Amino acid sequence: MIVEMEWESAMSHISTPETAADLAAVAALLEMADRLGIVPLLERGEPVTVTELAVAADVPEEGMGRFLGALVAAALLEPTGVKEFRIADDFADRIHQSGYLIWSLRANQPYVQHPAEFLRDPVGSAAQYRRDGREVAVSSRWIGSRGFYPAATEAILAVRPKRIVDLGAGAAGLLIDLLGRLPESTGVALDMSGGACQEAARAAHAAGVGDRLTVVERPIQSVADDPAPVAGADVIHAGFVFHDIVQEGDVFDRVLRRCREALRPGGIMAITDAVPFASAERERRFSSLFTYLHAEFMDVSLPPEEDWLARFRQAGFDQARCVPHRFPGGRLFIAAK
Repeated sequence: MIVEMEWESAMSHISTPETAADLAAVAALLEMADRLGIVPLLERGEPVTVTELAVAADVPEEGMGRFLGALVAAALLEPTGVKEFRIADDFADRIHQSGYLIWSLRANQPYVQHPAEFLRDPVGSAAQYRRDGREVAVSSRWIGSRGFYPAATEAILAVRPKRIVDLGAGAAGLLIDLLGRLPESTGVALDMSGGACQEAARAAHAAGVGDRLTVVERPIQSVADDPAPVAGADVIHAGFVFHDIVQEGDVFDRVLRRCREALRPGGIMAITDAVPFASAERERRFSSLFTYLHAEFMDVSLPPEEDWLARFRQAGFDQARCVPHRFPGGRLFIAAK
């Protein structure tokens, strides 16, 4: 007993680093919160009551209270009053970290659970075992909140563009953020998903920038034959979408050429994407998983850094450079006209 007390006393003075158990618990609790539909309310950062969250989730208030108690115990929420809470200061970082776990183990669950089937019969298994689109979208958004676009945002703001085009814009979160910071600028959000385009228009209106954002429902490949959406841009951005198009060879090269031709003098093209099997210690493990899953199960071979830069030069860009990225294996390629 004395030994146990001495051990506990000694350990109480040691600041333990975050463990895998911590990360796993936080990810599970945040996914539950997302399934309840309360993460958007929490992310606003304003105090919110048990009643408001229970109504949003359509669950009994008593049960929501117990769940919020668990979030407080996990240091994800802080009480601000009687049955009132706000997110902890590091909530955004927790969302970002959890995105990696959910993407790896939940969004790609069919691949993780059925590797033998895929290795024996890739085509048949791909038809039988499909990823949950919602899991992919949520985990990608959570990773992207800190991992995808900070470098791109910095590079774009430095140009002070009047017209910004985002290819594969999804719900246009990046563009809406940029237009909020650049009140005299306009933007074009191009995406092939009708649902994403509808959400982009709704979100832009809600953010007060709807009159400055044009939403275009088209695949990126269409720019190769009709570059109208990118005409006159100061910045053309694409985030983690070009590694799919690069497999199409000539189409990819034609899209790059059309983008260069459409840019105003001094304009830039900024592509955020990934390279295969990045070797730096901080990124090699996740990059290995990301590279393997894309190559083995999604039929996507990520180009190495030198290939990305070569394709820009072939498209006629005067300068092309690679900027380090927070996302493991991610790179920001900036090409100037």
